[in-house]
Amino acid sequence: MKVQYQDNQRMGVVVYDFNYKTASDGDIEDLKQLIYEYKIVVIKEQDLSPDEYCDFGYRLGEVEKYYQPMYHHPEREEIFVSSNVSENGQQVGVPKTGKFWHADYAFMPRPFAFSMVYPQILPSKERGTYFINMSKVYQSLPDDLKAIANQSSCYHSVRRFFKIRPGDVYRPISEILDEIERVTPPAKHPTAFIHPVTGETILYITEGFTYRIDDLEGKPQDINVLQRFLTHSGQLDKSFKYPLIEHHEFELGDVRIWDNRSLVHCAHYAANSEPAITFRLTLHDSYPFYQL
Repeated sequence: MKVQYQDNQRMGVVVYDFNYKTASDGDIEDLKQLIYEYKIVVIKEQDLSPDEYCDFGYRLGEVEKYYQPMYHHPEREEIFVSSNVSENGQQVGVPKTGKFWHADYAFMPRPFAFSMVYPQILPSKERGTYFINMSKVYQSLPDDLKAIANQSSCYHSVRRFFKIRPGDVYRPISEILDEIERVTPPAKHPTAFIHPVTGETILYITEGFTYRIDDLEGKPQDINVLQRFLTHSGQLDKSFKYPLIEHHEFELGDVRIWDNRSLVHCAHYAANSEPAITFRLTLHDSYPFYQL
């Protein structure tokens, strides 16, 4: 395994000459430590079948399939498929997923440690992901917001970006909303928590899922407080020029793994409708998601 380090101003490392089949347990542990330390690891020149991709994921952690079957790969349900390509007249996966700031599964009681993405078909340009390191956001907060973050909890819900399924077409929206609240009730997490491996403090707020902040007594904070957190993090900057936002491009053969505790991300799609297919695995590690 050869590691190419980025400059100090940019997250991530690039790994060459890595084969999960021949990697030792120590190599796998080294790879995980790179993810924790550098937040994003890009493993180059991979050529993996769906089964091999899943086997690689299981070497890194506990793979959990997405809770909605319409996202599942037809051969391996662990694989979440983002695709605008039909196969034999049938839609496989869901098009244009994640086009908003979020951390994967923040709306669930047990979010994931790692997100692992493997593009299959890429458009000719404008295909990648925007990232924000929320530990850096926390460090840069003004004192009043940092105090609120340290003494509050947030509620997160999928309701704003829930994808309507083909079978929902003739259902009343009130019925769909009731189902969302029943199947995925809002999840409560600390507004700021300590990363169990790095010891960094993470601001755990996303534009896509976070809708309420409560103080320690359970009293909701003014909605303007949430807007201040989001503005300070850069998640409300529609130009994506905010200093803490990084854009990372994809290339075929890349397997990109990132620290889902520390980062929020937003998919970047081309303005045209060129074919695009990406596979994703989501993994738990051996640590609790956060320390208080």
